Amino acid sequence: MTTSPGNLTDQARQAGEQAHHSTWMDRAARIGLVAYAVIYLLVGWLCVQLAFGDHEGRPSSQGAMRELLQQPFGEVLVWVVVVGMVFLVVWKGLEAAVGHRDERDDGKRTRKRVMSAFKAVLYAAVAISGFGIVTHSSGSGGKGGSSTTTWTATVMGWPGGQLLIGAVGLAIIGYGGFQVWTAWTEKFAEKLDAEGRSGRSGRAYLAFGKAGYTAKGIAIGLVGALFVYAAVTHDAKKSGGLDEALLTVLQQPFGPVLLGLIGAGLACYGLFTLARARHLSQ
Repeated sequence: MTTSPGNLTDQARQAGEQAHHSTWMDRAARIGLVAYAVIYLLVGWLCVQLAFGDHEGRPSSQGAMRELLQQPFGEVLVWVVVVGMVFLVVWKGLEAAVGHRDERDDGKRTRKRVMSAFKAVLYAAVAISGFGIVTHSSGSGGKGGSSTTTWTATVMGWPGGQLLIGAVGLAIIGYGGFQVWTAWTEKFAEKLDAEGRSGRSGRAYLAFGKAGYTAKGIAIGLVGALFVYAAVTHDAKKSGGLDEALLTVLQQPFGPVLLGLIGAGLACYGLFTLARARHLSQ
C-alpha cells in the first residue's frame, strides 16, 4: 500500500515535533547556549580591552573565536563552540518548522517561527565563521568589516541597490530596537523557567538580562546605522560589522567609557545566556 504525500508530511511533522521535545535536543540546546555565552563574554572582554587601549583584538564573534584560538587547547575550544552553534541551528530550525504549536494565534505563531528561522541563520553564520577560523580558511588578520564592505559594494552596484542597503540598515536598527524593548519590558524573562526567575539568583539573572539585551540592542543598532550611513553617502566603506560599529563608538567623545559600558553589557548578556542554559524554559 502506497503512502500518500499528506501522510508523509504528517509523519515528518510528528518526527520533527518528537525531536524538538526530546531529551537529547534539550541537552544539545543547553550546550549550544553555553557556547554562545562564551562568545558574548569574550566580545565583552575585547570591548573592555579596547576601551583601555589594547587594539589587538576585534570585538566581534570572529574576534572572540580568534581570542579563544590563542588559548591552551584553543583549537579544541573553538571546535566545541562551532559544534554548539550547530546544535543551536538544529534547535531553532526545528522550532521554525514545527515549534510554537502552543500559540493559538496563527499570525503570532508564524512570526515566532520566522524569528526562529532568522536566529538559525545567525547561529549558522557564527558556526561557519568559527569553522573557517579553526581550519585556517579565513584570514588571520585584516579589517573585520572587509567582507561586509565587499558585499555592500556589490549590492550598491545593483539597480536600486542604494535603497536596498538603506532598507537593510533600517531593518537592523529595528531589530536592535526590539532588543532594547525586550530588555525594558523584561520579555526575556520568558526564556527562563520558574526557578530561574525566583529568589536572589533570579533577580540577578533578570538584571543581567536587562543590561545585556540593552547593550546588545545598542550594538546592533549601531551596525544598522553604519549601513544607513553607507547608503546615504553611497560609500560601501562606511558600512561594517559589529567590530566596526564598536570602533566607531571608541572614536566619539567619552568613547572609551561608552565602549567599556557596552562591553560590560555584552558580558552581562553572556551571563544571562549561561543562566538560560541552566534554566531553559520549555
